[in-house]
Amino acid sequence: MTRFARWTALVAAALLVAGCGGSSGNGKDEGKNSDPPSTTTPSSGAASALPASLTSQKPDWGRCKGTSGSAAQGGGWQCATLKVPLDYAKPGGETIGLALIRSKATGGHGGHLGSLLFNFGGPGGSGVSTMPNYESLVGPLHERYDLVSWDPRGVAASEGVRCRGDKAIQAAESVDATPDDTAEESAYFKDATDFGKGCEKAAGKLMSHVSTTDTARDMDLMRQVLGDSRMHYFGISYGTELGGVYAHLFPKNVGRLVLDAVVDPSADTVGHAKNQTLGFQRALDDYLKSTGQEPGQGSRKIVDLLDRIDAKPLPTTGGRELTQTLALTGIVLPLYSKAGWPRLTSALKAAEDGDGTELLQLADGYNDRDSAGHYGTTTHSQRLISCLDDKQRPTPEETRKLLPEFEKISPVFGDFMGWDTAGWCHDWPVAGQYDTPEVSAPGAAPVLVVGNTGDPATPYEGARRMADELGGGVGVELTWKGEGHGAYGSGSECVDSTVNGYLLNGTVPKDGKVCS
Repeated sequence: MTRFARWTALVAAALLVAGCGGSSGNGKDEGKNSDPPSTTTPSSGAASALPASLTSQKPDWGRCKGTSGSAAQGGGWQCATLKVPLDYAKPGGETIGLALIRSKATGGHGGHLGSLLFNFGGPGGSGVSTMPNYESLVGPLHERYDLVSWDPRGVAASEGVRCRGDKAIQAAESVDATPDDTAEESAYFKDATDFGKGCEKAAGKLMSHVSTTDTARDMDLMRQVLGDSRMHYFGISYGTELGGVYAHLFPKNVGRLVLDAVVDPSADTVGHAKNQTLGFQRALDDYLKSTGQEPGQGSRKIVDLLDRIDAKPLPTTGGRELTQTLALTGIVLPLYSKAGWPRLTSALKAAEDGDGTELLQLADGYNDRDSAGHYGTTTHSQRLISCLDDKQRPTPEETRKLLPEFEKISPVFGDFMGWDTAGWCHDWPVAGQYDTPEVSAPGAAPVLVVGNTGDPATPYEGARRMADELGGGVGVELTWKGEGHGAYGSGSECVDSTVNGYLLNGTVPKDGKVCS
């Protein structure tokens, strides 16, 4: 089972394809500067108690090594390992290693600004593998910033966790994520329980120390070790929640923070699922309109197709079957970027003709499955982190009562997202930490919050709520009337120039600026 809320290297690549051309909006209303101070600002929160053995680390930057999932990075990229406390309540105790990657500033007018830290979302996405692929989008930023990213704790090269093997993952794809009877429901929740047990066995004591709060504290230690007086940060999707939590914990250390494709910090587990259901249906409606279809009729046609696949999975050229859940996953992926819409048209037509191959290929891309049948661990880390964060755990009974609300929001995605609220963290071995993340950051420098009206995974309304919860004088909202997950680098010169002006010159736009 995969939750439809993440930013992966594959999705980032799709946005790279989409990120050409663009439209410009009103370039006025830029105002006060948000310039970082030249003196070091003491850390706040628990990180202030960290021992010098951690805060005075000197990363041993060297050539990046390839992994089973990616080739070694060249082109000036360097890698290192940062030691962080396993448990921040015991800062002098056991440590774990975080994998870092950087490319030093290329040199530009105005001088070096320090490090710009990126988190590409998930939770569970690998910054080490994604950052080099993102470099072409941020060329102007690279001139004055060292580009830095990392694999957060529990992810990939940073104590990454694999909760089950490839054969077990493929076998679980036959589990119906929208159960229709008691037998399917039992199988659905048994699979969730088994996955949690696998994570517990694989992660051990790390399982209780991979929260967003833990990672935000890691970021501040990273800031100190990199030698930056303030944190300059670019967070995408889940990375916006992480950035908001960082700003709350360390408001006086906030430099220039950009939050793009914003997670609604006021939404709990059920609220977040409803938001996504709405976002994906909106994106699907826009796609259907682009093909000349009336959204209601087009959605009903897709529902009928999914119902037929549920009753009888479709064959594919590789011998595997396309199940209803895999088909739905295959529909979701192209909605992350307008550039993927033509492929969705082709895949849906093939499925209507009885061939599930194209939808299965799309689902495999989303599920991080390669042509040899090997699966990545992104979704494992995603579940590990989000289930430690999320305190709200709806029961199966509560979920059944919620299903009509979800189906009303979206006839296509409602059932899946409704059941997911109960199945995702069902019978999880550790308790969640909060209903909603705390992101208020009184006294912090202005934070630029970028919302996209056509975002499928993190609906536009979340940007305003993030800006409001950061607090007056802190959260500054920028809106793009566009399509796809994220705004920066997606085709708007107005968005790109506004973000670049903020990060490079400290120019803060007027709150509420719109790029159309």
